[in-house]
Amino acid sequence: MKYVILIQSNPQSLAVWETLTDEQRTDFGLGHLRLTEQMRDAGVLVVSEGLGDPALATQVSVRDGKTITCDGPYAEVKEHLAGFYLIDVADLDEAVAWAAKAPDAAYTRVEVRPVLDMSTWEI
Repeated sequence: MKYVILIQSNPQSLAVWETLTDEQRTDFGLGHLRLTEQMRDAGVLVVSEGLGDPALATQVSVRDGKTITCDGPYAEVKEHLAGFYLIDVADLDEAVAWAAKAPDAAYTRVEVRPVLDMSTWEI
C-alpha cells in the first residue's frame, strides 16, 4: 500500500530551525539524504522530493475553458508543504515507522497519509 509522508514548514519548525547551529542544519539535511537511501535500500521508496519556496509557485485555474495563472500565494503563508516521501509498504504501522525516522519528526509533526488506489475505478 502506498503512503505519502508529508513534511510541513510551519512557525514551530521555523522557530526550531533558527536555534540550530550550521553543523546541526547540515546534519538535518544529511539526515534526509540518509533516510532516502535507507528507504531505497529497503525497497520501499517510490520517490522523495523537497519543494521550492511557495513564493515561487504558480497557481492554475480554468474558467470558461481558459487557463488562468498567477504567481505564488496571495496571503502570507504560515505553513506550507516543504517536501514528501512516497513509499510503498505493507501497512500504516510500517509507514509510521519510516515517518518517525524523518529528521523533522524530532522537532514538529510529520504527516502520514494513504494514497488512494484508483486503479479499479472505471472511466
